[in-house]
Amino acid sequence: MNNKRNLFRNIRDYGDDIQNHVVDEFLAGRLSRRELLRTGSILGLWTLGGAGLFNAPSARAATSSVATIRVGHPMPSGAIDPLTAFDVASPALLNQSGEYLVNANSETVSLQPALASSWRPNSSGTIWTFKLRSGVRFQNGQPLTAADVVATFDRLTDPDTGSAALGTFKGVLSKGGTQARDAETVEFHLESPNGSFPWYVSSDTVNAVILPSNFKGAYEGSFIGTGPYRIEHFQPRVGASFVRNESYWGQKASVPRVEFKFYGEQQGQLLAMQGREVDVLTRFTAHGGLALLNNPEFKILGTRSSTHRQIHMRTDQGVFKDKRVRQAIALSLDRDAMVRGLLGGRGVVANDNPFAPVFPTFDPSIPQKPKDVNGAKALLAAAGFSYGFSTTLTTESFLEMPDLAVVVQNAAKSIGANIALRVESQEAYYGKGVTGKSDWLDSPMGMTDYGHRGVPDSFLRSPLMTGGAWNAAHFANPQYDELVKSYMSTLEVQQQKRIAGRIERLLADETPVIIPYFADSLVVTRANLDGVRFSAMAQLYLDQAKFA
Repeated sequence: MNNKRNLFRNIRDYGDDIQNHVVDEFLAGRLSRRELLRTGSILGLWTLGGAGLFNAPSARAATSSVATIRVGHPMPSGAIDPLTAFDVASPALLNQSGEYLVNANSETVSLQPALASSWRPNSSGTIWTFKLRSGVRFQNGQPLTAADVVATFDRLTDPDTGSAALGTFKGVLSKGGTQARDAETVEFHLESPNGSFPWYVSSDTVNAVILPSNFKGAYEGSFIGTGPYRIEHFQPRVGASFVRNESYWGQKASVPRVEFKFYGEQQGQLLAMQGREVDVLTRFTAHGGLALLNNPEFKILGTRSSTHRQIHMRTDQGVFKDKRVRQAIALSLDRDAMVRGLLGGRGVVANDNPFAPVFPTFDPSIPQKPKDVNGAKALLAAAGFSYGFSTTLTTESFLEMPDLAVVVQNAAKSIGANIALRVESQEAYYGKGVTGKSDWLDSPMGMTDYGHRGVPDSFLRSPLMTGGAWNAAHFANPQYDELVKSYMSTLEVQQQKRIAGRIERLLADETPVIIPYFADSLVVTRANLDGVRFSAMAQLYLDQAKFA
């Protein structure tokens, strides 16, 4: 207890009004320990000695006789490049040699210092100041400076670079908004107040790997970064290998070499694991992987996440323009059965909004939508579709999604709706990624995979705000837009929770998208392999792994 009091005193001595307010809310019982952990990490309490409040694990030296750990990994859908990365294969490849200003901890849903040693907002949340860690060098020997951070985020926010992060930063940070105050101080001048901004520049944004200011050319040629490994060999559609970075600024990797083998489908990964060709499987799903679940040779590592499948319905045209039709499809689904059958119980039901239970602002008081066939039929009749309707659901061939599409098709049939299925490759489904050139954004009904985020901001904005870059439902609701802007701008967690509840209720009524469940993030290792860490964003950390 005395240690805790000393930590609070340290925050009192050096913290600002916002940081002290968070502590006051916790001491008054208005914030739970989990909420203190999440909010405190965003506002930089870690850097005021607050890490002790959260029982953060200390770094511990590890030794290993393992020469190489082999990873069975999904096939990248395109060139590996932090600027354009959007697929499930890129995160684990990028984080071997690349690093972020801040690391997102999926288990605690909190932030931890990485290349940035501290950060804090101004009183309005419009300017966030980050201090860089001293003594960090890129693998080519070039020192890390604030100029590198500025160049990285100018690239990511430049609409002419093809950045995959434009949707994330739209309305938040523009090119030129990142400024170097000195060699180790960076300021982010935001377009509007944002209480979650450190998450935007963390590993939660896969694209935000810090690159040298003078970086040019193809990233696959160098995999340049500041991380614990450097590239040894990369061959498109075959694999990649990384070797220990002997000049790494932090704890040196105990595993000298990591090898990734690419597979076009999960079945190939499973066979490689059973045949002892690999030691780790990434992006594992229980569905289709039953052979490994109860086999004592393997260990299933899992963490709750906000990963979900989003079924959009065009709200601007056709049958789905009437929200009663959208509501009817939502009521036809047995979500508990989906979690049991498609995820092997490794997930939780969702309620057609992106607030996952892992988010501290999730409102558990919103009634869960049940399966209600009679209620769904009544809604269709009221909308003028007593004899049903026909449409096509377009989706991607990825993990359990084709089977989920069949489940949705059968559920719709039970209420008189006829849904034809169109299952495409990911490349065909996403197309150019812009309206008019993408089956994802143009289809009357579609199903998209959304990977984990530590905060719901990107789920709330791009897929659902008016004119959002990922708004496949073409949803336009001024009340919703204002609620999201208010949610993002506040630094006060209790106010965020109140607004979150209003957003959840609005989406439950409008139902522009159906989100049936949140899937756990899973990785499989050999039973005798310890120390493998991973994030729900699909980063993979093997540097301190070892065989028992």
